[in-house]
Amino acid sequence: MPADPDVSYEFARFAAELRYDDLPPDAVEAAKKSLLDTLGVMLAASGVEPAVRPLVELVREEGGRQDCAIFGFGGRVPASRAALANGALAHCLDFDDQTPWGAHPDSSVVPTVLALAELKGGASGKELITAIAIGQELFIRLRLNVGWHMDWNLSTAVGIFSAAVAGGRIMGLGADKIAHALGIASMHSSGTMELIFGVGSDLRGMYAGFSSQGAVQAVQLARRGMTGIGNLFEGEAGHFKVYFKGEYNRAKMVEGLGTQFNSGGMLYKYWPAVGNAHTYIHAAIEMRKEHDLALDQIEEIRVYVGDFAERMCAPLELRQVPGTLVDAKFSLPFLVALALAKGQMNISDFSTTALKDPEVLALARKVVPVPDPAFNWNLRLPDGKVEVRTRDGHWIERLGSNVPGTADRPMTWEQLCRKFSDCARAAASPIAADRIVRIQNLVRELEACADSTDLIGLAC
Repeated sequence: MPADPDVSYEFARFAAELRYDDLPPDAVEAAKKSLLDTLGVMLAASGVEPAVRPLVELVREEGGRQDCAIFGFGGRVPASRAALANGALAHCLDFDDQTPWGAHPDSSVVPTVLALAELKGGASGKELITAIAIGQELFIRLRLNVGWHMDWNLSTAVGIFSAAVAGGRIMGLGADKIAHALGIASMHSSGTMELIFGVGSDLRGMYAGFSSQGAVQAVQLARRGMTGIGNLFEGEAGHFKVYFKGEYNRAKMVEGLGTQFNSGGMLYKYWPAVGNAHTYIHAAIEMRKEHDLALDQIEEIRVYVGDFAERMCAPLELRQVPGTLVDAKFSLPFLVALALAKGQMNISDFSTTALKDPEVLALARKVVPVPDPAFNWNLRLPDGKVEVRTRDGHWIERLGSNVPGTADRPMTWEQLCRKFSDCARAAASPIAADRIVRIQNLVRELEACADSTDLIGLAC
């Protein structure tokens, strides 16, 4: 190790040396909740998102060693290919968890950990919890301490590293090999925000699969002796200089690393749509309840948008009539219209049929974005503001504050279990009620589980 090591070595040492007993209760709880949530979302995606099927079909057709399971669809494939399929399933509904500051760690971390745990065999529940918590913590520390300019997609540019350290830990690699795995994983650190802001592409829903696949490969290669990059993050042409214009805070990244944890604040979604839209969705749902709105009386709908939310409205004519389910989940006009039309939002509300719902589309065409820097996304996701003008000239206004699933109203275990049940029943091969209960109980008491493949077998 160099005398003045790159921060990658600090991350690797943290991943290799952290013990389960070092984790505070809220970090343990978050790792378990994220595991259950991600399993549920993967299962639901297998049944309701057609865009993921070509990827899963390709993975299954290519075959290979039958080491790891594909959730929802069944079949066994090599570990990296299972990670590709399961990672794509984990994010394609945009229903996966997020940090309080936005971005998604676990759609790449959890599929990586599960694939490598199944490949290894015999990994305990405590090992699973520790690996997930390590991945979450590294993701958050990177998210909070780099100068992000909405150019790189953080969930891939950063997520590959959090998945790699989590995978390295579940495989029992030492600090040196985990550092090498990080360097190897950098070959998969990619994806710009254009894949988020653009329309018509399925990649926005699939990106976590590529990160998870890359992380599994990086861990396996490091384990076999391949070396990485010594100055991965802080070198002259290191990750921080190239990706983040040299804007980063190393001191904050490593402060209390291994003793202080941020991951206990992970957030779980009530609605299957981009997290930045949830404040607007909540405002629309509550507005309809509070004012008993008659939809045919709505003349105009205004949404007040900052820098990020404005992207969810442009180009307006395409956002008002999204062509794919992936686009619908990032369209603020469509999401607000759907929330007003249904007074709720469920997995079943997103289907190819729903994209053509005349009532929803008529409302979406009435949505007008109003730029307002007060609603810019900095580190905190801003509240959304929705105004409705009725045919008789009245204005109704609602701010999307105190939103379910946020830090103000975090999901309880009971609510998360209901979400998991809904998701598991929507799978391509629906999970029976007794198995749903067994999975929920096993995850809630995961620290007592001797072999995590018991859980994987139940959920497949």
